[in-house]
Amino acid sequence: MGKTLLEQQLAKKILVIDGAMGTMIQNADLSPADFGGEEYEGCNEYLTLTAPEEISKIHDAYLKAGADLIETNTFGATSLVLDEYDLGHLALEINIESAKLARKAVDQYSTPEWPRFVAGSMGPTTKTLSVTGGTTFEELIKNYEEQARGLILGGSDLLLLETSQDMLKPQYTLMRKDACVQDV
Repeated sequence: MGKTLLEQQLAKKILVIDGAMGTMIQNADLSPADFGGEEYEGCNEYLTLTAPEEISKIHDAYLKAGADLIETNTFGATSLVLDEYDLGHLALEINIESAKLARKAVDQYSTPEWPRFVAGSMGPTTKTLSVTGGTTFEELIKNYEEQARGLILGGSDLLLLETSQDMLKPQYTLMRKDACVQDV
């Protein structure tokens, strides 16, 4: 199998990834109405559905600044986290739509000479196996599988595992759309 476009670019140069989505959302000075109501304020991932234009503005800002990769607005978009806002049933949709928003932005800025890429963001959830508890390994697998499926269906080029600190996870997996490579 030949190298993907992303792998070809990595062989040519250091790729620059965008900055913190959460910080940019905080700087946007959004109201509870932007979040879909006071009960959803702080659920940044829900903004993909309630205020997609705000998320698109953030993607555009990072691409204009020269980012090669932009992250989806999905750091906490697992059912496990979204259930804290009674939005767990929307996890797959939020992941798909977040990836589509990022894909649209990337496609607008990409050229043959300078391709851009979408990194599907996957955060640690608000529950862990070893520190705070509140979940099981099987539940995490189910949640991450749903999230990964949504990110891939929405057009992510790669999956970015962020802030994973749980020492009881027996292995970490690097996933591409066309292959799965396991590291122990």
